[in-house]
Amino acid sequence: MTTYPDLHLYINGEWRTTANDMPVLNPATEEEIGRLPHADRQDLDDALEAAATGFRVWSKTAPVDRANVLFKAAKLMRERQEAIATAITAEHGKPLDQARLEVIRGCEFFEWDAGEATRTYGRVIPSAPGVRYIVHHQPIGIVAAFSPWNFPMSQPCRKIAGAIAAGCSIILKAAEETPAGALHIARALHDAGLPPGVLNMVFGTPAEISDHLIRQEQVRLVAFTGSTGVGKHLTTLAAQHMTPVLMELGGHAPVIVCEDTDVEAAAITGAVRKMRNAGQVCTSPTRFFVHESIFETYLKIFVRRAAMTVVGNGVEPGVEMGPLANDRRVAALTGLVEDARERGAEIRTGGCRLDGRGYFFQPTVLANVPDDAHVMQEEPFGPLAIINPVASLDEAIAKANSVPYGLAAYGFTNRADYVDRMVEGVEAGNLSINTLEASLPETPFGGVKSSGYGREGGTEGLYNYMITKNLSHSLAIV
Repeated sequence: MTTYPDLHLYINGEWRTTANDMPVLNPATEEEIGRLPHADRQDLDDALEAAATGFRVWSKTAPVDRANVLFKAAKLMRERQEAIATAITAEHGKPLDQARLEVIRGCEFFEWDAGEATRTYGRVIPSAPGVRYIVHHQPIGIVAAFSPWNFPMSQPCRKIAGAIAAGCSIILKAAEETPAGALHIARALHDAGLPPGVLNMVFGTPAEISDHLIRQEQVRLVAFTGSTGVGKHLTTLAAQHMTPVLMELGGHAPVIVCEDTDVEAAAITGAVRKMRNAGQVCTSPTRFFVHESIFETYLKIFVRRAAMTVVGNGVEPGVEMGPLANDRRVAALTGLVEDARERGAEIRTGGCRLDGRGYFFQPTVLANVPDDAHVMQEEPFGPLAIINPVASLDEAIAKANSVPYGLAAYGFTNRADYVDRMVEGVEAGNLSINTLEASLPETPFGGVKSSGYGREGGTEGLYNYMITKNLSHSLAIV
C-alpha cells in the first residue's frame, strides 16, 4: 500500500517546511501518520506576494492555455488515483472505494472548468449608431479560499479549478486534519506547468490565517466551504473591506417521501446514501418526512438497511462506512442522540460510539423525534437519520422549511403535481426528485438562507471568480 506522503506548504511554486508542525491522525486507528507544517506570518506574506505576481502573469494568459494546464493536471491526478485515494482514506477514514470516486470527482471539476475557461463570453448590447456597449468578464484577482475536511480532494479541487480557469491566483488554506488530498492537487498542477504563485497552499491556525489574509486589500474574493457560524464570521471580516464572498455553508437536508412512491426503493436508497462518508456531507439526507400511510413500512426497511451497514477501517474490503473524522464529531453526535432520547425520540438502531480504537459511531436512526430536539435544528454531520411521519405534502414542506438552512432538499414521488408543489415551495438551492444526488460539475451548487450564497459549478460558478466590466465606446467625440 502506498505510504502517506510528506507534508509541506506550497508557496511561489516551492515546497516549504516550518519549525512549527502538528500531527495528522488516522481516525480509524488514532495513530499519527504525518506531521503538517504550520504557516507563520512571514509565510502568509510570502504567499500574498507570490499570488500578486502570479496573478499578473496568469490573468494575461490565454484562456485556452489555462485550460490546457487544468486538463493536464486532471490527467495526472487520474493516473495517480490510487496514491491519492490511499492518502485520503488514511487521513479521513472513508472507504477506499469512496476515496477513489472522490479523486475522479475532483478531476471532473478540473475538466469542466477547463472547458468553461474558453466560454466566458461577453455580449454586445444594441445601441444607437456610432456607439458600442460591450460587456467583458475579467478575473477578479487574488482569491483567499478555505476548504473543509470532509472531502479532502474534491472540495479543494472545486475552488482551485474555478479560480484558475477564470484567470485568478489563489491562496488556499485546506483543512489541517486532511491535508494530503489538497497537496496532491498542488503537485499535479506543479507538474502540469502552472506558473509559480498562481496557486499557494498554506496550513495553520484557521482563525489566524483567515484574519490575516482577509484583511489584505489585495485579496479580492473570499471563497469558503464550512459551517454557517464560521461563514458569517468570515463574511463580517470581508465586509470591512467590501471584499465579495462565495459562501457554501451548512445544511440540514430534508427528504419528503410521498405516499405514491416505491417505498422499498426509496427507503433503501435513503439508508445507503445517509451513511455515505459517515454522513459527513453538507447535502447528506437527514430529516426524512414520510407520509403517515407508508411511515411504518418505510421506517422498518430503512432501519434494517442502516443496521446492515458494514463499519470499519476504510482500507478493509467490503467496508461501507469508516470512522468519523475526529473525536469532536463523536462527542457532538453523542450529545444530540441523548438530547433527542430525553425529549421522547425513539432510537430504532445505533446511537452510540463503537468500542475500541478509532472514532467509529454506529449507523443511527431516530424516529418520532419532537420538534424541540436539538437535532431537528442542528445539522448532525454524521451517520444519523431522523424519520418522522407527516399527514400531507403541505405539512412536509412546512417542516422542511422550518430550519434556517436551505442547501439541498430531496423528494420521492411519481406525481407531477407533487413535484411542482415542491419546486415552488421548498426553500433550497438544490432540489432533487427521486435521487439523492445534489451536485455535479456541470450544475450550479449553493444554498439559500443561512446556507450561504453564490454558486460553485456549472456555467454560473465561474462568474463568481470574475468581474463584469461594461465598455461604452463612442466612435466619435461627443
